[in-house]
Amino acid sequence: MPTALRVGPYRVYFYSYDCVEPRHMHVDRDSSSAKFWLDPDVALEVNHGYSRRELRTIESLLRENLERLRHEWDDFCYSNTGSGADR
Repeated sequence: MPTALRVGPYRVYFYSYDCVEPRHMHVDRDSSSAKFWLDPDVALEVNHGYSRRELRTIESLLRENLERLRHEWDDFCYSNTGSGADR
């Protein structure tokens, strides 16, 4: 599972088998986890354990790094599937 970003207590990553889904990232801290879509904008998909306040913080962090996160996804998924031109 490629780690795209580490900021403070947060690890932002995706699973290699996630490449069949639209671009998204998982964010973990301790025993909390959330999944956010990256397109067309950052949007929460699922939350396990984060407060609303912390989700807003994470969403802001993802927005600040959105282009980098999209690039990390594209670099990994498209170079491994050879389908970068399709997406």
